[in-house]
Amino acid sequence: MATNHPHKAATLIGAGVGLAVFLGVALLPALVYGGYAGVMLAAAITGAPVHPTALVRVLIVAGMVLGVTLVAALFTIAGAAAGAAVSVLVSRDSEPVRDPRTHQP
Repeated sequence: MATNHPHKAATLIGAGVGLAVFLGVALLPALVYGGYAGVMLAAAITGAPVHPTALVRVLIVAGMVLGVTLVAALFTIAGAAAGAAVSVLVSRDSEPVRDPRTHQP
């Protein structure tokens, strides 16, 4: 079944712009805060003075990966929503106003 998605291109462009903004603005903070969350988790599991064991390193890297993944998803979804919203707003102005009773412009 083929369906027509008139706002698909604008949504994809918005998602790409959101991902580019993430790479330029939020990649480093996502890594830092994700690593910090991993250190806090490792300290809660293994004890307050964190020693560089394999478990601690795995938890820190997992926190960093999770932080980057979640923030990238947030920026991408927000960009896609903004692109779709702009597409809807622009397409409303280009359509002629029709009389609901006669369906004539």
